[in-house]
Amino acid sequence: MKAVLGAGLVALSVAVAGSVHAEPVKIGMITTLSGGGAGLGVDVRDAFMLAIKQSGNEEIEVVIEDDGQKPELAVQIADKMIQSDKVDLMTGIIWSNLAMAVVPSVTGQDVIYLSPNAGPSALAGANCNPNYFNVAYQNDNFHEAVGAYAKAQGFKKMFIMAPNYPAGKDSLTGFKRYYDAELAGEVYTKLGQTDYAAEIAQIRSSGADGLFFFLPGGMGIAFMKQFAQSGVDLPVMGPGFSFSQDVLGAIGDAAVGAKNSSQWSKDLDNEANKKFVETFQSEYGRLPSLYAAQGYDTANLVLSAIEKASVKDKEAFRAALKEADFDSVRGKFKFNTNNHPIQDIYMREVIKEGDVLTNKIVDTAFTDHQDAYAAECKM
Repeated sequence: MKAVLGAGLVALSVAVAGSVHAEPVKIGMITTLSGGGAGLGVDVRDAFMLAIKQSGNEEIEVVIEDDGQKPELAVQIADKMIQSDKVDLMTGIIWSNLAMAVVPSVTGQDVIYLSPNAGPSALAGANCNPNYFNVAYQNDNFHEAVGAYAKAQGFKKMFIMAPNYPAGKDSLTGFKRYYDAELAGEVYTKLGQTDYAAEIAQIRSSGADGLFFFLPGGMGIAFMKQFAQSGVDLPVMGPGFSFSQDVLGAIGDAAVGAKNSSQWSKDLDNEANKKFVETFQSEYGRLPSLYAAQGYDTANLVLSAIEKASVKDKEAFRAALKEADFDSVRGKFKFNTNNHPIQDIYMREVIKEGDVLTNKIVDTAFTDHQDAYAAECKM
């Protein structure tokens, strides 16, 4: 198995023994490996490569390039991977605005794309595609879970906030789908914003009894630090992205007690997850995040399909992917008619284990949850 990276990136050296399948397969991974969102892409990449390494399949080549969180660059890389590198499959994109730029182009060139994270609503409904599989979630899902939880817990006046881009809009739409009480405020911030003084002033004066925010990566770190220093005393909730393992260390103790939603947690009690958490920590010296869990599942889904069908036979390979015949770290996993997951979604709480901040499951928000757009998909 080989990993080939674009210019300026550190090469991954992975030694494995014994090919388990004779057919060469080339996978193109475009992900975010620089800038404020780099931690997310690094976790997807590292977990994906760990699963490939564990498979022992030497015939898989992964071509990895950094999109710099720039849609136009991601499109250029995708075209190069398809037309020059001749990749068989593509994966890796973290951000929904990049997915909206890249995925339609990739599937339009009859290449299969598997999302390890971004799940914009526009690709789940009427614009679904047989070549597009989302192995993570549909963007609304985690936010729907928090909305349902906030309502069940008796919150009457939530303040909600997210960045102004496709996933941010899906976020607040999802929250409001299940939380039908009064809102103290609804704010869209700039994508990549790091100063939240104005928003915190709005929260302070809003009369809110709780705060829900979706700010992934560096945005969430900056907000939580500033919010903790502000003295505003409100229960804080968010999707798992806002309190993922990759950001908790940077946020610090201000995150303790925050409730967040995820389809995965390191304390899920199944053998695949125990192995994943143990081997990821051993390999990379850190606990995995939900992004890592999604990257790992994406690779294992691909590996399961490779064992059943030739990647050159698109129809057979798509059918093999659709079966989702692999041991997910989430436990249960299956695809809906729109190639998006049907899965359980949990509520977690940020805790401290010794000196390490992490999450534990405290409730199940949804069982066998599917997205709101599947009925619009005509596949």
